Amino acid sequence: MADVRRLEAAARNRGEATVYQAWERFARGEDDLRGVRPEVAISWHRCRDQFRVDPLLTEAPVAVAEVDQALERDVVIAELGFRAAALAHEVNAGGGIVTITDASGRVLAQWGDPATRTVAAEANLAPWFCWSEGATGTNGMGTALMSYAPVVIRGAEHWCQAFHEWNCAGVAIRDVVTRESVAVLNISCWRGDLPGAAGAWLSNAATMTQRILRRRAQDDGAQLMAAFNEARARSSAALAAVDPSGRVVLADDTASVLLGIPGSTPAPDPAVRWKPELPEFIQASVYAAKLATRNHDWLGSTQIFTRLAAEPMPISFRPVFLSGHLLGNLVTFGTSEGVPLPRSGEDGAQRAQPHRMVATRENRMVLLRLPEVSFAQSDGNDVWLSTDQGRLRSASPGLDKLETELGDAGFLRVHRQYVVNLSRIREVERRFKGELFLVMDDQEQTMVPVSRRNTPAVRRALAI
Repeated sequence: MADVRRLEAAARNRGEATVYQAWERFARGEDDLRGVRPEVAISWHRCRDQFRVDPLLTEAPVAVAEVDQALERDVVIAELGFRAAALAHEVNAGGGIVTITDASGRVLAQWGDPATRTVAAEANLAPWFCWSEGATGTNGMGTALMSYAPVVIRGAEHWCQAFHEWNCAGVAIRDVVTRESVAVLNISCWRGDLPGAAGAWLSNAATMTQRILRRRAQDDGAQLMAAFNEARARSSAALAAVDPSGRVVLADDTASVLLGIPGSTPAPDPAVRWKPELPEFIQASVYAAKLATRNHDWLGSTQIFTRLAAEPMPISFRPVFLSGHLLGNLVTFGTSEGVPLPRSGEDGAQRAQPHRMVATRENRMVLLRLPEVSFAQSDGNDVWLSTDQGRLRSASPGLDKLETELGDAGFLRVHRQYVVNLSRIREVERRFKGELFLVMDDQEQTMVPVSRRNTPAVRRALAI
């Protein structure tokens, strides 16, 4: 047994040396990432090329970013505080510490081994300091905020050399409606291995907290439906109730036709809410929700192209609150009330269209031109790209994010697991019961299924 432990330690030391050598090369400006895990390599690229974090940084900066005070945040922090305190005894026994951060990476609370907390304080791993990737480089807390899955960052995988003696594991809790990060639960150990059960502890904490958020979101959906019914009784205008992510909880028959979704079909559960076939409508709804969160008296309007009209139609947003908590917006079609929202192209913060996609092959980053990508397929938390260079893993953490980035670049969501490049469709096959399959022009001529919900959008996009 002693010989086995020595062999395992030697293998671990060789692996750490390989990562450190890659870190030295990459910090010098080289792009040789042999021996580095893909998720860490992607994080290093962000730290060096996007955030420009100094790899010789020795301590975290004071947190200055403020995040919106949403009810979900308070619920999550309270739940994570309870679970972190319960973990503290187990983690303390192994010389570790447990931390909670908010969505900006600001440490809110900390528990665990007093000696380790003293060492952590020297690097400002303590409340009110910021551990986002943009502030402190690759680390368990900041990298978890950028990921849809739990992350483990060991030793030299940290971007800043001063933190190479730490091992940490973190998991982000995400809003079940908007999918935005709300908080992170993290375990850190100095000069020691993480507890063997760390991954299970974090996953369980995330699952239980997400379950609470899901129940709250269902209650919010029911309240939003009640507000819809009350407004519907006062007006005959086409009406829809949408959540803060732009998904529809309930729409009357007229609004449903305009949005391309089933009419008068309630969907309080966030997992099954209806996604309109109008990206411009979703963008406006998300923007309206953000404005309403900051100003509870806000009312707004804009114009969008609907499925049936050659001219843009005015729509108005009226936020719905419960005890100061935004449930969503009631959207009235054919009216203009409140402050006009900026139209597409007028908003200075409008995102630029991507020209490339980033993928990984073994331990290398691959930069792809959009025409090289035939389709993207989700597999759990991973997204795989079918490309002219073969099957590659996307750097994007989820298909929803990829859909948002590429929605105006000739890509279309055709199924919950697929986003396709419309220019790479070779044939369309119609099955006996009316199901559509897209034959792509990749090497395998893959047949991509089209869901019934997305069939109208595919027909319009292909003019069939």
